[in-house]
Amino acid sequence: MRSDEVVAGPVTLPSNAHDLRLCLETIVEGFTRVMETAPAPPVAISFAFPGPADYPRGIIGDLGNLPAFRGGVALGPMLEDRFGLPVFINNDGDLFAFGEAIAGFLPWVNGLLAEAGSPKRFRNLFGATFGTGFGGGIVSDGRLWMGDNSAGGEIWLFRNKLDPRSNIEEAVSIRAIRRSYARSAGIAAETAPEPKDIFAIGRGEAPGDRQGALEAFRRMGEAAGDALASAITLVDGLVVIGGGLTGAAELFLPALVEAMNAPFETPSGPVPRLEMKAFNLEDPAERDAFVKGETREIEVPGSGRRVVYDPLQRVGVGLSRLGTSRAVAIGACAFALKSLDR
Repeated sequence: MRSDEVVAGPVTLPSNAHDLRLCLETIVEGFTRVMETAPAPPVAISFAFPGPADYPRGIIGDLGNLPAFRGGVALGPMLEDRFGLPVFINNDGDLFAFGEAIAGFLPWVNGLLAEAGSPKRFRNLFGATFGTGFGGGIVSDGRLWMGDNSAGGEIWLFRNKLDPRSNIEEAVSIRAIRRSYARSAGIAAETAPEPKDIFAIGRGEAPGDRQGALEAFRRMGEAAGDALASAITLVDGLVVIGGGLTGAAELFLPALVEAMNAPFETPSGPVPRLEMKAFNLEDPAERDAFVKGETREIEVPGSGRRVVYDPLQRVGVGLSRLGTSRAVAIGACAFALKSLDR
């Protein structure tokens, strides 16, 4: 990457995840190939790798999907020794959020507000990825929030509203969509169509259990919205969604935002789920209401001055403006450059 543009690659190789030596050799080969096609010598290596990990030190921990890495592998230091460059490794959810905060969703929303003459601006962002799993990342005022254990933003471990015995990823993932559809259609989960096919069924473009398809995505939206409401209570910022399931957003995003705005029920009556109101920024009417706000002028006591005030506390929820892979790449590039500057 140079700035926000791809200038070399990509290179695609088999992971060889079953064999640590082969996997590490493949990683070295991949970076070597990219460097050979780059227009200038690189200043750093920066990329996403699954956790758990000690990301600041570049050490990969015990990965569930990559058993060869059990026991801890000093991947970052190995690459530094091999290439003589600084190496930065992060979680893909974190880098997705960082890319969208720098060049995607966050500046897009602030641009809409500026064009409308609104005094409101956003500085914080929660990035969520819907795909094989449910990933997350937090950016606060231009800085990536990593946490003391490299585990900031790990939303996949929130409790699942639909089944409190399990974590939320069991309701927000590819396998969750397939499992839900299979249950409705009366078929085995392993024989269920892929989500893109279930999406086509839900839209009436392919044969199948249409109501089951619609319900599968609605349930995912409800579960995700509940988890994101908890996350955004702490972060208080925008929510951007990326990942492979976003192509079906029209079937789950309304339910997601509805769940974020749904009230708690208490003995004394309903209590708002959020202090702020969530808006679906992919819906033109909701986007207009979000941008407009409730801007007014109020008088400064004891003077003739008046100031602009917008009392509508709100968060916008929408889809990646960059595409997930591009956002991750921009986030990785920006993280490396900021780290080198420090």
